[in-house]
Amino acid sequence: MMLASLRALPSEMRQYLLVTGNYWAFTLTDGALRMLVVLHFHQLGYSPLSIAMLFLFYEIFGVVTNLVGGYLGARLGLNRTMNIGLGLQVVALAMLLVPSSWLVVPWVMAAQALSGIAKDLNKMSAKSSVKMLVAKGEEGRLYKYIAVLTGSKNALKGAGFFLGGALLAMLGFKGAIGLMAALLAIVWLVSIIKLKQDLGKAKNKPKFTELFSKSRAINILSAARMCLFAARDVWFVVALPVYLASQFGWDHYQVGGFLALWIIGYGAVQSLAPRVTGKASGQVPDGRSAMWWAGALTLIPALIAYLMNSELAAQAPEFNLGVLLLGLMLFGAVFAVNSSLHSYLIVSYASDDGVSLDVGFYYMANAMGRLLGTILSGWVYQAYGLAACLWSSTALLGLTALISVGLPRR
Repeated sequence: MMLASLRALPSEMRQYLLVTGNYWAFTLTDGALRMLVVLHFHQLGYSPLSIAMLFLFYEIFGVVTNLVGGYLGARLGLNRTMNIGLGLQVVALAMLLVPSSWLVVPWVMAAQALSGIAKDLNKMSAKSSVKMLVAKGEEGRLYKYIAVLTGSKNALKGAGFFLGGALLAMLGFKGAIGLMAALLAIVWLVSIIKLKQDLGKAKNKPKFTELFSKSRAINILSAARMCLFAARDVWFVVALPVYLASQFGWDHYQVGGFLALWIIGYGAVQSLAPRVTGKASGQVPDGRSAMWWAGALTLIPALIAYLMNSELAAQAPEFNLGVLLLGLMLFGAVFAVNSSLHSYLIVSYASDDGVSLDVGFYYMANAMGRLLGTILSGWVYQAYGLAACLWSSTALLGLTALISVGLPRR
């Protein structure tokens, strides 16, 4: 019955569902893999900062992959870059099935680097594909599809954290990795057979020199995106988990569980972003919307930092924890709207021919922001503490809003 219903759908909708299914399967294994690595190496006695450094190549290679991946998507077609990403993730998982004595830091960092390449090829391909599957001029529908794809991805990444912990408990490290590799290999084979062969291939083959966007709107949006994600990760990646563990005595599972729930909630809000930003009333957002939402977000880390340094916070540590947790939830909700709005704008601004070039360049800036935020998070927290990380986030968000002034109006 379900198969008959799927066959009755228009071809574009079937392709959208296939792209979304690929993205979901990949994201679930990506979140689970991160939690498996974190928990396994925590059990081996690695410090939180050392564990974070295992993911350094994951972020660095994301920068390069997004830039080159957009070019490959335009040259080869998005079906091939998506399938290459799925295949590389299977290889990255298989690399962790070696004997335990081989699981040294350089080997795990190499596996994470490969996983980072795979993740960004998959994400760039999925986001670019939606542009090709929605009729030109249907901006409201495009925004809705992008919001669902982006929001569900983050919700599933959070679910992947839970999955990783559960599989580790039930099957052990190698059993969990082996099961995920086998299931993702099946998804990869289905995708190779079913995904449209010419999806996203540019009619005019782009030159390698066209990697960098020549569109003013995309350059401005990319700069804003870099600052936006640096502002999140400067306090979220290293500073927040270490602070919760060191100041409030949270164990590893409490920290991981809370962050997983935060990401799931964040993804749910992203999916609802079109309703929040006006699509329900027949409007779609523009550059002015991006500027105002970034401005609203700027106030939140500043308020958290101010309250955590107040006299009441000095007298009552539980007040600090309440401010931090409530502030984090508010930050997550407003950040999710900002992120979803940006994800729509880049696909809307992107050229119809060779869309992946523009999307790849934009997500290169996204990866640069994550890398910058990750490095700053460790350094600023270690040198000056969490309040300094929050003020750094405020400054970066202010810069995001300022850059967004140059985005096109409707």
